[in-house]
Amino acid sequence: MNFKFSFLIVAFSLSLITSSCVTVQVTDNTVIGSEFAINETKPKNIILLIGDGMGLSQVSAAIYYKDGKPNFERFSTVGLSKTSSSSDLVTDSAAGATVFSAGVKTYNGAIGVDRDTIAVPTIVEQLSGDGYSTGIVATSSIQHATPASFFAHVKHRRMYEEITEFAPNSGVDFFAGGGLKFFNDRKDKRNLLDSMKARGYTVITDKLPTKNVPGKELILLDQDGMPKMSEGRGDFLPKATELALAKLSQNEKGFFLMVEGSQIDWGGHSNDADYLIEELLDFDKTIGVALDFAKKNGETLVIVTADHETGGFTLSTDGGNYNKIKPTFSTKGHSGTMVPVFAEGPGASLFNGIYESNEIYFKMMEALGRQIDSL
Repeated sequence: MNFKFSFLIVAFSLSLITSSCVTVQVTDNTVIGSEFAINETKPKNIILLIGDGMGLSQVSAAIYYKDGKPNFERFSTVGLSKTSSSSDLVTDSAAGATVFSAGVKTYNGAIGVDRDTIAVPTIVEQLSGDGYSTGIVATSSIQHATPASFFAHVKHRRMYEEITEFAPNSGVDFFAGGGLKFFNDRKDKRNLLDSMKARGYTVITDKLPTKNVPGKELILLDQDGMPKMSEGRGDFLPKATELALAKLSQNEKGFFLMVEGSQIDWGGHSNDADYLIEELLDFDKTIGVALDFAKKNGETLVIVTADHETGGFTLSTDGGNYNKIKPTFSTKGHSGTMVPVFAEGPGASLFNGIYESNEIYFKMMEALGRQIDSL
């Protein structure tokens, strides 16, 4: 892999410190800063991109290993999120995603339920009930912890078949990822693809289409998680995001889209730097798709963050050579480090500062003009 000189990491770190001090021009509620002008009243749409397991060192890797400027550097607002769950100092992905979807700090393993295992309404359910379009895209199965936390309510993340039962009535207009076997190869012998079709979904299991089909879409391209980038997944994540945006943006009311770069986390768990960095760069490309859409649309808030950091990943010097980077790990599990929160578009200024991870839910709702008291 190619790398750039180590002083770039200093420049990137300084950009995080000074990002809230960028000089902007404000005229008639329009903020001119970064690369495009935005209306700072409120967004019509939100795109939430979650890099599972993505800490600051993972983000920093994009500077060294991407050919060209990373899309992370296109954001004018950067904050930091404290990720502990209600049960543990170090969160898992289930509790770490439920904070975004429902605004509650809950126990590790919880999917859309609070610490007492009581179901809590998700942002997807609330917005779809109000007429917004909603979508979920992931490189894992759609039943995996992060995507599941936006449409299901179960007491433990490994209850994949039970999670799947929430999909037909979820209100989600666009699903894309893996997880086919939990629909049609179940212990209870039911075929939930039939239930999806009965609720108006077109089910696609062969390849990612190039155009949207009428009605709701369920795109399942693997039995479980999607292949790694190194196994030929290609541009699934950015292309599926483009497809989701084309579908959801047809709604004049607005939309909410959650996109997960699931396998950044898996590379961290494996302590496999090549795996992690390939997935991180794929996620960065997908961020570019979201930012390009928002720049053209003008009414879309883009948020990029992580549920936690995985692997204790860092970019060390290779021996005593300060001009050579050696990716290293300190654990096979998660860490308790804070994670970055990037925001661009109307409402982005809400995401400055340091705050608990569940505040991201309340900040999204506040941006949309739906004030809800923090729990």
